[in-house]
Amino acid sequence: MYNILLGGAAGDGIETMSGLLEKMLKQSGCHVFTIRDFMSRVRGGHNFTQIRFGNQPLYAHRDALDGIFAIDEKTFQEHQPQLTYDGFVLCDESLPIDDFRAIKLPLKEIASKLGNAKVISSVAIGALLKLFNIPLDHSTEIMKSNLRADLVEINIKAIQSGYDLVDSNFGFSAAETSKHLLLSGNTAIGLGAVAGGIKFYSAYPMSPSTTLLDFFNAESTKMVIAVEQAEDEIAAINMAIGASYAGATAMTGTSGGGFSLMVEALGFTGIAEIPLVAVDVQRPGPATGFPTRTEQSDLKFVISASQGEFPRMVIALRDHADCFYQTARSLALAKKYQIPVILLSDQYLADATTTVPIFDASEVVRFNETKPPTATPDQPYQRYALTENGISPLAFPGKPEALVRVDSDEHDEWGQITESASIRNQMVEKRMNKLEGLKKELIEPEFWGAHQCQSLLVGFGSTSGAIKEAVDILNQEQKNYGALLFGDIYPLPTERLRHFSDQVIEIINVEQNATGQLAALIREETLISCEHSILKYDGRQLSVDDILTGIKNLKGGF
Repeated sequence: MYNILLGGAAGDGIETMSGLLEKMLKQSGCHVFTIRDFMSRVRGGHNFTQIRFGNQPLYAHRDALDGIFAIDEKTFQEHQPQLTYDGFVLCDESLPIDDFRAIKLPLKEIASKLGNAKVISSVAIGALLKLFNIPLDHSTEIMKSNLRADLVEINIKAIQSGYDLVDSNFGFSAAETSKHLLLSGNTAIGLGAVAGGIKFYSAYPMSPSTTLLDFFNAESTKMVIAVEQAEDEIAAINMAIGASYAGATAMTGTSGGGFSLMVEALGFTGIAEIPLVAVDVQRPGPATGFPTRTEQSDLKFVISASQGEFPRMVIALRDHADCFYQTARSLALAKKYQIPVILLSDQYLADATTTVPIFDASEVVRFNETKPPTATPDQPYQRYALTENGISPLAFPGKPEALVRVDSDEHDEWGQITESASIRNQMVEKRMNKLEGLKKELIEPEFWGAHQCQSLLVGFGSTSGAIKEAVDILNQEQKNYGALLFGDIYPLPTERLRHFSDQVIEIINVEQNATGQLAALIREETLISCEHSILKYDGRQLSVDDILTGIKNLKGGF
């Protein structure tokens, strides 16, 4: 496995460069995991991309670097401590970098001779590929499919020029990745929604959820999806609710600040029993917070968002495959139980790209096997009929079978506003009865590690990949560690948690927040306490190394 970093200021082309390089690595037979760290500005500052690649599947990033490509001196200064002794710094010969690992090349001079100073990044791509002994077989096709026609030839020449500048320093062993996709978490969510039958998506642009809106906008015609960029998040959720009320499978997306604006309308979906999926791509708060960074601090908020009590489901997306399958499943669950389903992602997962096996569409078909009851012509239609499982018949406006009514006030079975205390009791109990069915559909957290473990790590969402790899490393010395990785998180599945809590000596919660929100939820629901916490809340994602260091500090060293 190798780990390289590409760094420079916003506007230097780092994002374009990394996008092209990771595609070439994937086409050459590499598994790839790429993370992006960028400032909330159009130009300037310090941005970087880390690309981890090799011949084994990858699910997280590591801190140690085998190589750095530095467009500017600041990149070297910021990341030199992460560089291994045998690593390298690739840079232009003009940079004042004094390090025995530096490979200084005439990158700017070559770009200038080719007639376009911006192709310096392509010269560097060629040099990087050669350093890792990766052939140029796929560079031409990737350039043709990702660049304007008038830029292809000069960039191909730039790559070849860079390739000829250096010798290979690292070995390359290809894997079979031809049947893998290379995509971001937000793209995987979008594909999952399409597979789940989405017909309407509305949102207001808010980082880091905006690329989800971009995906739907780009694919709307091809996929026959209505997409609306609303004037704000209040309008976005109300549009999605209206679309769902009219019979379309609908979803909205935002980040924490936007979700705050959606809260009142979320309560309306609860009492009106209108299916809806809302995606919260988390970033650090409160208020504006860190617009382009990552965190897992919205868990408690989304579980209790809106006044009153009503059933909902919260699903934390753990990886890119989860983004696809759980999104499709969430749309099916929202329709089946006529409830809001909230998907929790975050900036790390949304913007990270990785190689994943092609998704299995048959799984999505299985999610939709159960259909909610619908209105029929042969009996009176009671929208909120009292049923044992809490699920009432559902009809849509314009259909001949029934007069469709809906209300945000408390109502009787017909949808008529009521002040009756007894009917209020019946309706609250009817709605809450849905949770009993929902609990039977919960997916237990994934277990990873040694089944006879004595130390159990618990986490949710995007920390899963780093936790898995950390557990594998810890268990190389002693088979003493296991992990429970929660996807379905509310209602909280507890069977595996109770099983392992009876066995282990200690439980350690690993979370991307300051207060241990998962640990608090576990304690509230089960009275099981986590003895230790590994928490990070600086806006940068927990790495494998952060977890290993956290365990070491808990144990006082290995």
